[in-house]
Amino acid sequence: MNLRASIINQTDVALGITKQLLLGEGKDLNLVFSPLSIHVVLSMIAEGSKGPTLDQLLSFLKFDNGVRLNSFVSELVAVVLADGSHNDGPGPSLSFANGVWLDRSLSLKPSFKQIMDNAYKAALHQADFLTRAAEVTNEVNSWAENKTNGLIKEVLPPGSIDRTTKLIFVNAFYFKAVWDEKFNASATKENDFHLLNGRSVQVPFMTSKKKQLLVAFDGFKVLGLPYRHDDDKRKFSMYFFLPDTKNGLPNLIEKEVSESSFLDHHLPDKKMKVGEFRIPKFKISFGFEASNVLKGLGLVLPFCEDADLTEIVGDKKLFVSGILHKSFIEVNEEGTEAAAVSTTVMVGCSRSSIKDEIDFVADHPFLFLIRDDMTGAVLFIGQVLNPLAG
Repeated sequence: MNLRASIINQTDVALGITKQLLLGEGKDLNLVFSPLSIHVVLSMIAEGSKGPTLDQLLSFLKFDNGVRLNSFVSELVAVVLADGSHNDGPGPSLSFANGVWLDRSLSLKPSFKQIMDNAYKAALHQADFLTRAAEVTNEVNSWAENKTNGLIKEVLPPGSIDRTTKLIFVNAFYFKAVWDEKFNASATKENDFHLLNGRSVQVPFMTSKKKQLLVAFDGFKVLGLPYRHDDDKRKFSMYFFLPDTKNGLPNLIEKEVSESSFLDHHLPDKKMKVGEFRIPKFKISFGFEASNVLKGLGLVLPFCEDADLTEIVGDKKLFVSGILHKSFIEVNEEGTEAAAVSTTVMVGCSRSSIKDEIDFVADHPFLFLIRDDMTGAVLFIGQVLNPLAG
């Protein structure tokens, strides 16, 4: 299977979700989310689907059959998301885990359990949703907090599961990395950051006189900041997409989504001298109901009471009542720490201009993403409208 080609499709899906979110309920907010985490939980649902429900999931995820989807996830987990949480070298610390909470009255079909074990490395937990829903909520939240190094403490709010709940899928993702070239903290100075409402706020900006991975296009610039790494299989970087105009972010998002393979054609590939160079420190925590965004993109059948998810537990009728997603990111002089958790709750029915020197002053709203440059996989996407508003 061509992992790179499949990831290009996955990135197009990710940008579609980004547009729906950033131009919809998140348009006035700092936000961050992990499209990769959402992709994994949708893939888990697809593995348990058949009929029109499976067809719609595969179409949304841009796969022509379930075998290729399963192969893609297996390779993604093995290559991009291999556990690096105990890494003592300079490379990123990365932890990726899946969990399944199943009502004790049910059992997974053997074929589905095999896929969860082998492709998704998902740990199975028996749960008593009928009489201990609050305790199960606490158990899932504790699991997510542990897997994200304490960054995400409550992915399931109180009352989000009850006696009708039969199954929960949870995906947790943690990422921490230092810049290949760290910023000097003593050089960080406060400056104006211009908001969309015309006002400005004083925020701490990091700066450097070193050459940077930079490229300028018509209407926007792109900065790449590589992370230190110690293996040849993965190479992570953070990219900043900065519109030329202070209110140009919506148009930039529209442009990114409308062009297939946009990222592959709009990333810097060489270091340039910089003139004025400033990027703000920021910290963002953001949560949303991903199922609402997905429905807005046309993925509706898994959320209907007549969804066909019978490949999970057999004849028991299930449908997805919601997909909840929470993410966190902090960017400072040292590097980046980020985490995401996606939770699925199921219930039973009833090219660039050539210049010698480029300025890059991120003093107005911009888009950012974290990407594995070896495969093209996008781990996190977000926007900063006000670095002081976490």
